[in-house]
Amino acid sequence: MQLYTYDGTFEGLLTLLFEAYERKVWPTNIEAEQTAQPALFGQTIAVVTDNDKAARVWKGLQQRLSATALKQLYHTYLWEQPGFEMVIYQFIKLAFDSNENIEGNYTAPCVLQVQQAAKQVHREKHRMEAFVRFQQTTDGLYYAHISPDFNVLPLIVSHFTKRYADQRWAVYDSNRQYGIYYDLSTTRFITFDAAPRKGRGELPAHAKTTAEDAYQKLWQVYFDNVNIPERKNPKLHQRHIPKRYWKYLSEKQPRLLQ
Repeated sequence: MQLYTYDGTFEGLLTLLFEAYERKVWPTNIEAEQTAQPALFGQTIAVVTDNDKAARVWKGLQQRLSATALKQLYHTYLWEQPGFEMVIYQFIKLAFDSNENIEGNYTAPCVLQVQQAAKQVHREKHRMEAFVRFQQTTDGLYYAHISPDFNVLPLIVSHFTKRYADQRWAVYDSNRQYGIYYDLSTTRFITFDAAPRKGRGELPAHAKTTAEDAYQKLWQVYFDNVNIPERKNPKLHQRHIPKRYWKYLSEKQPRLLQ
């Protein structure tokens, strides 16, 4: 058994692929060093991230894969489901070892897995862009608290930066305990010393502006008035807006008192 460990970054994973080819020692398992358990049998190889080696692997992939496939590969990294590193390794090794483009080679399980994983991440990205609701804090910051199924924060940076370029905002992923913050000029990734708890992410009363509850109440009144009871279709509604996203939506929260 050959266990490879890395620092959990995409660059670290690409460095790992470089090391595997250089050593000619192929991994039977890949794990992030933070969660890796020492192998009882076989060898554990700890890889240190090297940006130059990672860049060489990526450049090689650019010569063999389309821009769409490269994006799918990165989305598979953000997918974070058990065994995703081995799926990426198998896909990349197949790409380097084949004389032809592998993107349509569905007889290889890793090709189909990459496409399916990328599709799930892409769908989650769009849902976060559509369903995130900001709350205004007393210091003028617009804050949103999310807990997506996949690590989509790197994918939604551009959307929110363009859409809310005239205000300070932050989006925090409580599952992964990091966020993105825009200060009217640049957007950067952040962490908090005291991470917010998981859940809906409702701000405490002292942190919200006095108008925040009024805005939520106004939206709820609007939603109630445009909603037509005779046209309700719960199954269709849940297909478009699954229940796990309702915690973000003002219209799905308990009605505020008048």
